[in-house]
Amino acid sequence: MSPTKIGGGYGEIRASIPIGALNEYLSQHTHVIKAPVTVKQFQYGQSNPTYFLTDVLGIRFVLRKKPSGTLLSPTAHAIEREFRVLSALQLYNEHTKDDTRKIPIPNPIILCEDQAVIGTSFYVMEFLEGRIFADFKMPQLSPSERKACWLDAVRVLALLGSLNPGDLGLETFGPHTAYFPRQIKSLARISRLQAEAVDVDTKQTVGPIPYFEESIQWYSTHLPHESKVGTRIVHGDYKIDNLVFHPTETRVIGILDWELCTLGSPLADLGNLTLPYNFGPSIATTGYLSEGLRGAPQEAIPITLGEIEREYCQVAKMSYPIKEMPFVRSWMTFRLAIISQGIAARHARRQASSLSAQDQGKLFHKLGLIARDIYIEARDGSQL
Repeated sequence: MSPTKIGGGYGEIRASIPIGALNEYLSQHTHVIKAPVTVKQFQYGQSNPTYFLTDVLGIRFVLRKKPSGTLLSPTAHAIEREFRVLSALQLYNEHTKDDTRKIPIPNPIILCEDQAVIGTSFYVMEFLEGRIFADFKMPQLSPSERKACWLDAVRVLALLGSLNPGDLGLETFGPHTAYFPRQIKSLARISRLQAEAVDVDTKQTVGPIPYFEESIQWYSTHLPHESKVGTRIVHGDYKIDNLVFHPTETRVIGILDWELCTLGSPLADLGNLTLPYNFGPSIATTGYLSEGLRGAPQEAIPITLGEIEREYCQVAKMSYPIKEMPFVRSWMTFRLAIISQGIAARHARRQASSLSAQDQGKLFHKLGLIARDIYIEARDGSQL
């Protein structure tokens, strides 16, 4: 199968689960899935092990679970929260008559919080037949198709960012305090813990992100005014390879990986989507957490950062340009450094679920330096 399609990246199980116990649970608690199921494991999914299920009728599903073992952060890997937000959006879609306003998601099916079943909490959701582009440059597509895909990704993001969480029953899904200050506080704490993780073989610590304390200080003293946008649903990891595109059309049919979802500033998701624009072409080869870091020149993605921001503003009914974006771009790059450092920490403890975890965990040094370059450039250019 092509690696650009869902299911193309699955293979033998790396993080084992008791399949017999899983089938017994599914037989007793849902009629949607006809057990027994066969199980494979997706290659993608750095944080929560993700599995490809096929039931006796040949219908396919996706299972996501927490990693096994002792976790570094008690709030990470929150698959229960993923299930809750997907359920809320499913209900919203069912009551929205205008198809152009619906949020494309895989519909959730069942959540199991009983750790006795397969060792951790897990949930099962719908499998979407479509395309996942591991490379944000989408080399399989023509320039016009690539641009159309990116524009639809921006359109869907702006729609998500325009929803009022209270209207979806998500008013208690996250804090209503300013998003970036609490992100800085919580992720700085997590990063310090990750830096102390010890490799089981080498006995060496993962180590800190370069200029860590300096950067945290800068972000804390250059915060954007979030009240202009308001509190919205933040996906937390909105990017091209977390989207499922229609098998033949240039439209998004599903948003995946809601583990980091919360309430806060929707600009964080816009900053995350446009991360490739922060990386220079000389850094590495493809993707920014698959085989390295590489920039997004217009010949690779035939749409400028300005065009993306204009499209977002038009759909979200915001003024262009968004002056907070230099801060957001830098912080989201720094946040990616912390995520990469987390992959390194899980690899050190041999808890990483991805086949490429070791290589991806090495990127946090580069990412920390790039984040610093962005805020220094913004500061020196009087953008902040």
